[in-house]
Amino acid sequence: MRRRSIGLKVNHSGLTVYVPSDKTQFQVESFLQKSTVWITKYLGRWENKKSLKLIWQQDAIFPLLGEPWQLLALASDSPKMIPLAARIATKNQEVSLSCKQIETIVMAWYSHQAMACFSERIAYYADKLALPLPQLRLSQAQSRWGSCNIKGIVRLNWRLIQMPVHLIDYVVAHELAHLIEMNHSKAFWRIVGSIYPDYLGARKELNTFSC
Repeated sequence: MRRRSIGLKVNHSGLTVYVPSDKTQFQVESFLQKSTVWITKYLGRWENKKSLKLIWQQDAIFPLLGEPWQLLALASDSPKMIPLAARIATKNQEVSLSCKQIETIVMAWYSHQAMACFSERIAYYADKLALPLPQLRLSQAQSRWGSCNIKGIVRLNWRLIQMPVHLIDYVVAHELAHLIEMNHSKAFWRIVGSIYPDYLGARKELNTFSC
């Protein structure tokens, strides 16, 4: 359906203005002036969010469940991910990898870790709600941590695997509750609270991150 009014959206990319074709420049400028407080407020929120964006460098930190990991590539072995705390001085033994190689290795590792962790947490909370085990799929959404549908398919953003497990648990509990209540009613939040009591604290903490 064609948009009839001017709309605003703020996310990790900044401010987006949606303008219907029949609106004049004067109308757009007037709308933006009236929306200054709203724009400033929400742009500020996004600027203060912790980014989960990764840098494809060999010495970069790659968080896993809130803990720092690094890629180790030695001439004598296949590249592997190790906890930063377990790293020893090996610079003179390491081989150099391209950005594409680093991305391929790290993303394969993240996908494997995410599927294993998310499957375990979904099984745990599905049992608490007496739900059949839903299908799990990884998502690359830019603005949503999770989603589900009436077919029983749960999608979780792969970036969650970078976060502490208690935040993963909140998103899992949230999405599984939607399999019972497809809304955000009081009944829905009662279900979430029954299996994840500190959902308010987790939701507030999760809101400090950007996808």
